[in-house]
Amino acid sequence: MKTEVAIIGGGPSGLLLSQLLNQAGVATVVLERSSRDHVLSRIRAGVLEAGTVDMLREAGVGERMAREGIPHEGCYLTDDDLMVRINFEELTGTSVMVYGQTEVTTDLYKAQDAIGATIIHGVEDVVIHDADSNAPYVEYTLNGARIRLDCAYVAGCDGFHGVSRKTIPADKRREFERVYPFGWLGVLSRTKPAHEELIYANSSNGFALASMRSETLSRYYVQVPLTDKVDEWSDERFWATLKSCLPFEVADTMQTGPSIEKSIAPLRSFVSEPLRWGRLFLVGDAAHIVPPTGAKGLNLAVSDVHYLYQALIDAVKKGDTAGIDAYSERALLRIWKAMRFSWQMTTMLHHFDGEDSFAAQMRKSTLRHLSQSETARRDLAENYIGLPF
Repeated sequence: MKTEVAIIGGGPSGLLLSQLLNQAGVATVVLERSSRDHVLSRIRAGVLEAGTVDMLREAGVGERMAREGIPHEGCYLTDDDLMVRINFEELTGTSVMVYGQTEVTTDLYKAQDAIGATIIHGVEDVVIHDADSNAPYVEYTLNGARIRLDCAYVAGCDGFHGVSRKTIPADKRREFERVYPFGWLGVLSRTKPAHEELIYANSSNGFALASMRSETLSRYYVQVPLTDKVDEWSDERFWATLKSCLPFEVADTMQTGPSIEKSIAPLRSFVSEPLRWGRLFLVGDAAHIVPPTGAKGLNLAVSDVHYLYQALIDAVKKGDTAGIDAYSERALLRIWKAMRFSWQMTTMLHHFDGEDSFAAQMRKSTLRHLSQSETARRDLAENYIGLPF
């Protein structure tokens, strides 16, 4: 097989990159380990930055999002019963969109099918060869057969555990990591959302997030120790814990019901540099992980695609390599800004094991400062809705 850009990973970043490249006449082959059904079953992020919304529209997959997505002009941060609204529209002139990652992926698959893009599922033992040469190629196993895919460039969109980052020699990589001593227990339920806007709750009983996927589908999280197991958390225990973290006026009226999905996700901040090795480019979770507190994971992957797709078009169509030469540096500038914001939000809202009473007072003081300072609210709003590409 032969193509112009081999894309490792068929999640939203790989599919979006493929869609944008194919629209410009650049051929791609997407290699994905899991089945399509499995990819579409992943419950992930649901808050899209303004820039992400624009990118999806540019890729021709914005129609259903515009119809079914929920624009959000703000969110709330709380400390027990104190609620502070961050008004995105008023502070920045922009809003975010609540539209689940599963829906984004569904739309991208439909668009890829419509243009006849090549997506191969069920691949195993992927190996990227000669990435630092002018003739890279990828080998993989499909249905017991070993297949070679020749290409001009390789985009590694295969996540934290994928092969792409590990293809870059260890002595050429610098990795930065902060592992947090807790996780998020997430529950999806067919219930009316607790509030019309997202609520990030810091309380004396711990952190919680009240989010949503639609007007009838809610997504909730509570902070849990990393040692906890999902089967230790009954629905009853979860709802009681969630209510104890939310302001009384919200908890008292919220609707509860059976969970339809329940999982625990550990939190970490991680960056691997550089994002380029020869003709291999890292995109999304292959290069960086952010804690979900700032709603940056999917959005940061989309910003990587923004910096890479036009650079690859220029390289393939015009022989102009200025864009791909600058890709790693340009993308990392925005990545580190998002890292700072996500770390700041995580520190501001969570309880840490062994912390003293001073830490709790700092969290309270930070929220009160936000409640009184428009400048502080604007800084948070500008980062939340997404810094410019």
